[in-house]
Amino acid sequence: MSVLAANSHILCREMHHREHQQQFWISGGSLLLRKASSGFGLLNRNRDDGKKMLKWDFKVEAFWNDSRPTVVELEAINDCDHFDQILRHAQEQSQPIIIDWMAAWCRKCIYLKPKLEKLAAEYDTKVKFYYVDVNKVPQALVKRGNISKMPTIQIWKDGEFKAEVIGGHQAWLVLDEVREMIQKFV
Repeated sequence: MSVLAANSHILCREMHHREHQQQFWISGGSLLLRKASSGFGLLNRNRDDGKKMLKWDFKVEAFWNDSRPTVVELEAINDCDHFDQILRHAQEQSQPIIIDWMAAWCRKCIYLKPKLEKLAAEYDTKVKFYYVDVNKVPQALVKRGNISKMPTIQIWKDGEFKAEVIGGHQAWLVLDEVREMIQKFV
């Protein structure tokens, strides 16, 4: 068993003293040990020399009181009508939106998308994140976004385009610029 704990002696002592219980807490409620599916307690294992070796079988779970998501999947925008509907809804909610204009063939776009999904989780209740695959939508929508390079990340607020970041450089720099852009308009 391998467990990261502040003090492994405490972990072993607690396991020894409480082997008859179904589950117990360690280090102030941040780690839970509980019965694993194959059984709680000792398992017998034969070694090469014929002696028996004892092994604990535990399932280790970590948890946090914070229930925020770590990743929020970007929602696709498929056409101009859908885009108008999203803008209207955002305007009614007084909430800015981020749009990632990308293409399936663009390696930087593909690399950046999961990072934007993590960023979307940071701003889960404040900003809604979308993406547009420029090869799967009518060109009228692409022209409406005034897209010339990809990836382009835009912020729209009150139904209007406010700012953009063109992401041709390193992802961490793009994310920093997007964060700055969000801070400016939220």
